[in-house]
Amino acid sequence: MAKKEQKIDEPIALDVQLNKSEAFIEKNWKKIAAILGVVIVVVTGFYIYKNLMAEKEVEAQKAIAIAQVAFAQEQYEQALNGDGNSFGFIRIINEYSGTKTANIAKLYAGLSYAKVDSVDEAIKFLEDFSVQDDDIVSPAAIAALGNLYIQKGDNEKGIKTLLEAANKADNDAVSPVFLLQAGQVYESMNQNDKAVELYNKIKNVYFRSPISQDIDKYIERATK
Repeated sequence: MAKKEQKIDEPIALDVQLNKSEAFIEKNWKKIAAILGVVIVVVTGFYIYKNLMAEKEVEAQKAIAIAQVAFAQEQYEQALNGDGNSFGFIRIINEYSGTKTANIAKLYAGLSYAKVDSVDEAIKFLEDFSVQDDDIVSPAAIAALGNLYIQKGDNEKGIKTLLEAANKADNDAVSPVFLLQAGQVYESMNQNDKAVELYNKIKNVYFRSPISQDIDKYIERATK
């Protein structure tokens, strides 16, 4: 019985609820309009930004190609600053900020500065490079930064960064290279026990790598 009465009353209840909703909307329209306006701006802004970024990415990829050629030809100044007709890595970073290509340009810029012995500038750009989820390029960028720290005399920070690169890569191709570098720096600091630990890691974990074939001579040297 109670259920039947509930069914009979539903249209009336709905009408009352609608009236309440209409009254609420009428009373609060300005607030609702403002909120809707913000939502529309955010949503449309997101799609506009996404499309613009897609266009910027295409433009950036076209722009970076010439700078990459200059880098490959060891024309580092031109690669960094352009030749008057084309963009260099620095301008690509500024003009196409937020794109993946601009991020890659930071890596190239850091390496270019390292090649012309501008260590501080190289460190700045490599630190600003956002590492990606890959096991070759990003670890190599981290390792380059580690080597620059060592060049600046900060061996501890350099070793830590090299080990970070090795762990991120975690493969036979590049991890042993970074571990060997870190081990040699430990040896230069007379911390041979730590060097041997890294050499043994190469021998036991990355035994398929070419470096592991000669690692015994490093272990022997560090244990004398």
